[in-house]
Amino acid sequence: MAEILIVDDDPQLRQSFEKLLRQEGHAVTAAGTGESGIAMVRSHRFDLLIMDVRLPGISGLEAFQAVRAIEPRLPVIIMTAFGSTETAIEATKMGAFDFVLKPFDIPDILALIQQAIEAGRFMRARVQMDIETPVEGEGVADAIIGRSKSMQEVYKAIGRVAPTDATVLIRGESGTGKELAARAIYQHSPRAEKPFLVINCVAIPETLLESELFGYEKGAFTGATTRRVGRIEQANGGTVFLDEIGDMPFNIQSKILRLLQERSIERLGGREPIPVDVRIIAATNRDLEASLAQGKFREDLYYRLNVVTLWLPPLRERQGDIPLLAEYFLGRFAREMETANPGLTEMAKALLKTYSWPGNVRELANAIQKALIFSRGCPIDSDAVSQALGAETQGRCIDNGSLDEAIRQWIRRGFDAESQDVFEVLMDRFASMLVREALNLTGGNRSRAAKLLGLSRPTLLSKIERYRLKIETSVARE
Repeated sequence: MAEILIVDDDPQLRQSFEKLLRQEGHAVTAAGTGESGIAMVRSHRFDLLIMDVRLPGISGLEAFQAVRAIEPRLPVIIMTAFGSTETAIEATKMGAFDFVLKPFDIPDILALIQQAIEAGRFMRARVQMDIETPVEGEGVADAIIGRSKSMQEVYKAIGRVAPTDATVLIRGESGTGKELAARAIYQHSPRAEKPFLVINCVAIPETLLESELFGYEKGAFTGATTRRVGRIEQANGGTVFLDEIGDMPFNIQSKILRLLQERSIERLGGREPIPVDVRIIAATNRDLEASLAQGKFREDLYYRLNVVTLWLPPLRERQGDIPLLAEYFLGRFAREMETANPGLTEMAKALLKTYSWPGNVRELANAIQKALIFSRGCPIDSDAVSQALGAETQGRCIDNGSLDEAIRQWIRRGFDAESQDVFEVLMDRFASMLVREALNLTGGNRSRAAKLLGLSRPTLLSKIERYRLKIETSVARE
C-alpha cells in the first residue's frame, strides 16, 4: 500500500482517482490547490504526488518546485489536459517522474503509478551496510549483511566509489544483491537527493527498450503522436541503474556508449543531441568477456563501463555469513507478518551452512520466509530448514562425514603406494587441487582466486608455476 496525494482543481477527477486508487489498495489524500498540496507535503510523508499543471492560484509547476524543495525524493507525476511538449520538457527537467496528458488510459496510468511508487521506494529506503546487526527503524527496508573478509572488501569499495562520479560495473551471480549495492552507492553519493531510476534491460521488450531509455519525437514511428521524454532524460542530475546490461541488445549498446562518452542522447526520430547529466551504474551476471569473444557485447562499451568493477561474492564463498543473514531475514519477515520471531536452532544454522545456495541471498531469503510460514511459532530447526529447501537439497548439501571418509580413503591409497616422501606428495597433490578448483570457480581470474584461497597474488602465481597448472579461460586475468 502507498500513500498518494492528488492535487487537481477538478472535484470529479479527484473522486475518480480516489475510487480507482483505493480499489488498488492505496491510501489517497486529495487537494484542490497548489498551496494546500504544498502544506500537506510539509505535514505528511507521501509515497507519490500526482499534480495538475493548471491550478487556481500558483501553477502546478510552481507548486512542484516548492514540493521539490521540501521533499526532493518524492516522485511526482504531472498531468494536464492542455499540455504542450515544452511544458512536458520543462516538467521533466525540473525532476518530474513523468508527464501525462488527460484523458489517459486506466491500465497505463496504473502501471505508471506503480513504477513511480517503486522508484520512490528505491530512492527513500535506506540500504544499511552493517557488519554487525542491522538497525531497526523507519526508512530501513534493506541491508547488506556480512562479516566475512570478502564482504568487508565490498563495503570498502562502496565507500570509496560512492562519493565520486565514476561509472560502476557491479558483477556477480544472480541473487547476490547487485541492486542493493547500486542503491547503497547512490544513497552515499552527492546525487542522493536527485532521481534514481532502475531499468531492467531484460524486463523491457527489445522493441520498446530504445524508446523507453531515450524517448522519441512526434512521428518517429506509427503511434508516436506526441514527443516522449525517455527514462534517462527523466533522471537528469541523478543516477541510472542499468540492471542486466549484459543482455542489452547490441544496437542499443552504441547509444549507451555515446551517453558515457559525450554525455548526450538522441531521442528516437530526433537529430539534435540532448545533453544529460546522469551517473551510470550497471550490473550483470553474464560473463562479459565471453560475450565479447562471441561478438554479443561491444568492446568499447565494456571498457567504458569497466571504470570501477565491484564483485559481489556468491553465498557459498562466505558461508560464515549465512547464519547472520538467516537471522536478519527471519526478523524482517516476522515483523512483516506481524508474528513472533521463533528463532533458529544451532542445528538449523549448521544445516544452512552446508547448502550450496545456487540462488544465493535471494534463495536464502525465500527459504527462511517459507520456514517461518510453516513454523507455527516453534523454533526453526534443521527439519524445518530441510522442508523449506525441499527436494532441492539433494546433491547440494555437503555431508561432512562422507567428505572426511573420502579424504581418509584417499590418504590410505597414498600410503599404499609406498612412496618414501608420501607427506610431500599428498600435500602437493591436495594443494594443486585447491588452486585448480579456486581458479575454476573464479573463471581463471587470479586476483579473485588468490582472495578465495587467502593467499597473496605472488604466492598464487608461484604455486601455479610450481604445479604447472594450465587453466583455460576467457576471463581477463587480473
